Amino acid sequence: MSTATAPRPVQADAPGQAKPPRRKKRREVESGEGVYAPTVLTRLGLLAVAALSIFPLYWMIVIASTTTSNAAGFPPALLPGPNLLENLQQALTDPEANLLLGLRNSMIITGIVTFSVVLISTLGGFAFAKLKFRGSKFLMGTVLFSMMVPLQQLGIVPLYIVMVELQWLDTLQAVILPFLINGFGIFMMRQYVEQAVPDEIIEAARIDGASTLGIWWRIVLPALRPAMVVLALLTFMLNWNEFLWPFMVLSGENPTIQLAIRQLSTATWSADLSMIFTGTLISIIPIAILFVVFGRQIVSGIMEGSSK
Repeated sequence: MSTATAPRPVQADAPGQAKPPRRKKRREVESGEGVYAPTVLTRLGLLAVAALSIFPLYWMIVIASTTTSNAAGFPPALLPGPNLLENLQQALTDPEANLLLGLRNSMIITGIVTFSVVLISTLGGFAFAKLKFRGSKFLMGTVLFSMMVPLQQLGIVPLYIVMVELQWLDTLQAVILPFLINGFGIFMMRQYVEQAVPDEIIEAARIDGASTLGIWWRIVLPALRPAMVVLALLTFMLNWNEFLWPFMVLSGENPTIQLAIRQLSTATWSADLSMIFTGTLISIIPIAILFVVFGRQIVSGIMEGSSK
């Protein structure tokens, strides 16, 4: 006599009870599957953005390696020409442009300003974030207010009058002094210190007998390295490309790199495009070197800042 076994009833999930998430297979995790699979449209879009970003640099090399007549012709040149070395030599030896002197002056100005901005910003950011002192909120509000005041529209005339009174016209300190402190740098470092340096570590260091300067040197600075690299690069680029203020206080005999490029562009009837683009190519070499040398630190600093 055979007996039939009744099937087990399927237990329904209790209302409100979430199903456990599906565990990803090891192969999916290692290969990146299941996280994000870029589509063909996404890849084409990224390639288009990359091409649009690289094209101005490529076009600059094309114009810098040809003559002005070829650059202004129709159809325009699309491939690099054979005149790059000749144009480089002509631009560097032009007595009116003083390109080498402009490179030296820009390196001095930008180096001093970048070092000062990073140093003062780390000190100020640490003070505003972790030190309690009277008037800190008012001073921080002053820093934020300084970021809202456009220097080139409201502050350039008073600054020029100060430089005339100091008899600093046509000197490098006239370009250096107004940019030694940056309100954005102080604000950026304050936000980063608040997230990257816990109060417990500072209190433990004080219990161990560390001074305020010692805490800044041994604890805060190592934690701020990624942000310092990003701030240094932004400051370097901003001051390297500055044109209006050096144009007001410096002469053609003592130029920065941007003023030297302007001297290359002066002509009676038409601009010498090949010389302008050659000077521009020379001017971006230091920035390109910085990106190559500190590329990883820059990316890590931006990613860490975005995740905090």
